[in-house]
Amino acid sequence: MMRVLLSLVLLTLAAATLAKEAPPMAEDPVLEARLMKVSKELRCLVCQNETLADSHADLAKDLRREVRDLIRQGKSDDQIKVYLTQRYGDFVLYRPRVSGITWLLWFGPFLLLIGVAFGVTSFIKRRRRALDETPLTAEEVARLKSLLPNESKRA
Repeated sequence: MMRVLLSLVLLTLAAATLAKEAPPMAEDPVLEARLMKVSKELRCLVCQNETLADSHADLAKDLRREVRDLIRQGKSDDQIKVYLTQRYGDFVLYRPRVSGITWLLWFGPFLLLIGVAFGVTSFIKRRRRALDETPLTAEEVARLKSLLPNESKRA
């Protein structure tokens, strides 16, 4: 019993040493709210499927610190996005804008799906027409009759 109690105490102490304190909020709540708003529009470059505001990666923390510094310098939200886009590319935007370069990425899958649906439909129509228009030869009719059960044998 004493060993179990000692093990529980040691596990509790180990967990306490690994615990981290919550990062302090910015001194200015308005600045922090603006930071969160801008960070929700930017992508974590490590996580790729998380916003900068949601990510816990070290790079995301660094980028949030950089955004915080840009806000303190008086940059607008658009200026911050332009700065980060110039530095890291359009990938840093969580919702990339539609441009000539990204048009194919945004709408290409839909165009491909429409093209495939059109191709399959036209193939099926052509195949049906070809089957409907081709009459059976006398030889094929005789073969079919030999394969079908005779009606006179049933009755």
